Amino acid sequence: MSDIQERIATSFKTQGLMATLGAQLVSVADGEVQILLPFSERLSQQHGYLHAGAITSIADSACGYAALTKVLPGFEVVTAEFKINLMRPAIGERFLAIGKVQQSGKILTVCTGEVRAISGDAFKVVAIMQATIATLGASR
Repeated sequence: MSDIQERIATSFKTQGLMATLGAQLVSVADGEVQILLPFSERLSQQHGYLHAGAITSIADSACGYAALTKVLPGFEVVTAEFKINLMRPAIGERFLAIGKVQQSGKILTVCTGEVRAISGDAFKVVAIMQATIATLGASR
């Protein structure tokens, strides 16, 4: 495991929300992170679809961690802004959020995120995100 993979895995384990949702970190590469969320009725909305809040949370985390792959050791990231488009009802057995860095700078990184609803071997994109991630100074 590379230093950045270990750093992100360690950070992911400390996220209370990801643990509460039951999300799992499945892939860390340079500029790309994937997070998987199994469907749970506990995370559904009134029509039985996965709640937009859960979708948004995994997309935001995937984008943030993708940005973290581009910053120097000792620095951290936080979300400064995002826009999400919910494209269809989130119906599936599991949901994969893929965050990708589009442009990385010293202070701001622009990422895109995609959330796929997966049933069997098939998937449909249920949401797309554009996020701006801010780099914070060296950790204390």
